[in-house]
Amino acid sequence: MTDSTTTTAATEGAPDYRDGGLVFPADFTFGSATASYQIEGAVHEDGRGPSIWDTFSHTPGRVFNGDTGDVADDHYHRLDEDLDIMKALNLHAYRFSIAWPRIQPTGRGPANQAGLDFYSRLIDGLIARGIRPVATLYHWDLPQALEDEGGWAARSTAEAFGEYARIVGEAFGDRIHTWTTLNEPWCSAYLGYGSGAHAPGLTDPLKALRAVHHLNLAHGLAIEALRGVVTNDPQYSVTLNLHVIRGEGDDSADAVRQIDALGNRAFTGPMLRGAYPADLLADTASITDWGFVLEGDLEIIHQPLDVLGVNYYSTNLVRVWDGVSPKQNADGHKDVGGSPWPGADRVEFLQQPGPYTEMGWNIEPAGLEDLLLSLRDEFPNQPLMITENGAAFDDSVHLELAATDAAAGVVAVHDAAPGVVAVHDAASEVVAVHDADRVDYLRRHITAAHRALEQGVDLRGYFVWSLMDNFEWGYGYSKRFGIVRVDYDTLVRVPKDSAHWYAELASSNRLPD
Repeated sequence: MTDSTTTTAATEGAPDYRDGGLVFPADFTFGSATASYQIEGAVHEDGRGPSIWDTFSHTPGRVFNGDTGDVADDHYHRLDEDLDIMKALNLHAYRFSIAWPRIQPTGRGPANQAGLDFYSRLIDGLIARGIRPVATLYHWDLPQALEDEGGWAARSTAEAFGEYARIVGEAFGDRIHTWTTLNEPWCSAYLGYGSGAHAPGLTDPLKALRAVHHLNLAHGLAIEALRGVVTNDPQYSVTLNLHVIRGEGDDSADAVRQIDALGNRAFTGPMLRGAYPADLLADTASITDWGFVLEGDLEIIHQPLDVLGVNYYSTNLVRVWDGVSPKQNADGHKDVGGSPWPGADRVEFLQQPGPYTEMGWNIEPAGLEDLLLSLRDEFPNQPLMITENGAAFDDSVHLELAATDAAAGVVAVHDAAPGVVAVHDAASEVVAVHDADRVDYLRRHITAAHRALEQGVDLRGYFVWSLMDNFEWGYGYSKRFGIVRVDYDTLVRVPKDSAHWYAELASSNRLPD
């Protein structure tokens, strides 16, 4: 996954990826994804215990505007409504995460039946609507009690995760189509324990590297546990946010290599090859001797995967820092003081050319194509799935009355700033959110996926992030990724233009013109 091409080489003469009419295989999956803490709410209901994100978001200064996931999208109480939206969008599959503290409030002990019942209703509701359930065991909401014992820096958390996987496997192992062990362990380890930008908010490079290994170990233990109890024939996967790394300058190769080791091969090495890369161990030798990797761990981690989940949003541009000029840290993540790159102090992340999303991330569909092709070359027998791709844009609603059609009895209401059109009649109100930037982003990246397919990549599907606007971690509710708009005052859901566009794509497996 090492890509040492410069930004200029990566973009000059590249297609704009705005194709139409492209046809995907009949069995290609189009779905959407969410995460439990970002949408569910009901954090104090039905026996759920506190997670590290409850603690983190309620700590002043950690999350924008003091926002929390206490209510979020209230998906816990609006489950049937949201399931009906998924069906209306023609989704083939829905990737959701199970909140560990809903199943085991302290991360240990017997299952909380009310938590199992909620996810059972979700799974049954998906199947009843012809939507395949894709369950992620961990999307960052670690039970706080386990963090109090050391969190992912402690081996005992990985062992507890294996038992948790066994519990949910026994409960849902007759109905889940695809099991995903972890979502983006890079974020859990490095942002949670290294940079401090994510829960639990620590800035300890040693704990970050310990967390890397224990998350990898948890992945292996979970697959072993699931295989021992499920009764259907599911697929097993993990989702990684693999980094597409460009180098600037003739001497950037070592910077690219270091970030590739920390960001990519720290996970693909043990999971897909059964070993940590030697250069990663050498780069971090001043921090740890990796003595926490015990005999037999790598065999546990190295599990056969039916599909590798790939999350992609943007690229990185790096060079070797000269040690004199002010160091740039434009790696796309909130800078709260710590570093998510232990051992890479001489690597500088440069600001890239736009355009950008509202997250400040560069828009480069070529990066997705490059990533898929590099995975094809490195792991030629490994099927792939794009498990997250999407963008935050500003589609705020500001309405004012415009005109009345007396003959039709219709009042049209238009956005004062381009973005929203609402139409009222005597019986109902319909609001349309025009998010052309998001439609363009999705078109270009899905075109990139199709180009990879044409070049022999074994790509099985694409999941848009996200189904709904939601709690965007440290950014609170200030960033909107959803193809369905959520009014956070009323919790009313409104499908955006991107949702209607995606529904057309999913209904035919053909990219709309």
